[in-house]
Amino acid sequence: MKQRVQSSGSIQALRIFYLNRWKRYLFVGALCLVPALLMHLSSANGCTEDGCSEMKRRQPGILTGMPFMAHVSSRSFVDDAGHRIYLAKAPTRVVSLAPSITEMLFLLGLDEQIVGVTEFCDYPASAQSKPKVGYTNPSVEVLVALQPELVFAPKDFLRPDLQSKLEQLKIPLFVLEAQSVEDISLQIHTLGKMFEKIATANEVTQAMRQRIAEIRRKVEPLSAKRVLYVLNSQPLISVGPGSFIHQMIGLAGGTNIAAQAGVAYPRLSMEAVLAEDPEVLIFRSVMLKRCHGASRNSGCAGSPSRQ
Repeated sequence: MKQRVQSSGSIQALRIFYLNRWKRYLFVGALCLVPALLMHLSSANGCTEDGCSEMKRRQPGILTGMPFMAHVSSRSFVDDAGHRIYLAKAPTRVVSLAPSITEMLFLLGLDEQIVGVTEFCDYPASAQSKPKVGYTNPSVEVLVALQPELVFAPKDFLRPDLQSKLEQLKIPLFVLEAQSVEDISLQIHTLGKMFEKIATANEVTQAMRQRIAEIRRKVEPLSAKRVLYVLNSQPLISVGPGSFIHQMIGLAGGTNIAAQAGVAYPRLSMEAVLAEDPEVLIFRSVMLKRCHGASRNSGCAGSPSRQ
């Protein structure tokens, strides 16, 4: 079963959920959702001999390597994997391997530069018309055919064999992995510099900060509600310390019932959930879409009839 752990609309304005008519409010943010949990990227033996040879040269204007190359370009960037990349000019053809990255690129007005996305990149609507490169099993053949100057990807579960293949084909890879709300703003600013969209990046992050401050003011006088955030139903996977959804629950005035977990994305038993007695259950929108139209007896934990 394909699992998407970054739901659509992750950089949209924070949503407000009204719990009941007695004014028991919980404001739950959807500023950005979880970095890819199960990015199971398999290698492809694929690309034709001609296709591979065509991409063997490094894309013009993009250089990667050690710091001794810094004199070539004053525009150097370090990704979340610690790898440095040098850009002589803004990339004109990029591929995104995560929905959240796709949304950030669109926010910066880079529609024309985006030449490939994952099959789960459905926000904004224009992302749905972009060529798809897969998700859990991205196609190297498709990547090569798109002739990207730069590929953006999440860090977790990015397989070494795919990284090696991209390096062999001289396709630069830039890793983005947000661990906190602050990281999201930093990533947007980095992308703004890379694509010479600094003013737009500043506007976007300023609006985000203002929205967060507004939410904090509204929830401050309210009592916190116990929240269960469901990333996956079988097995039951939630969010814990180290994930930024955990941070968002706190910012929105909630208490995460998995706050004592020792990992960012813990597996929970039903007994543990019942013991914590959550007052609010939050399911990812992709789960609701997958279960749309399911019968009441289908056992689909994400369907509205089971919430």
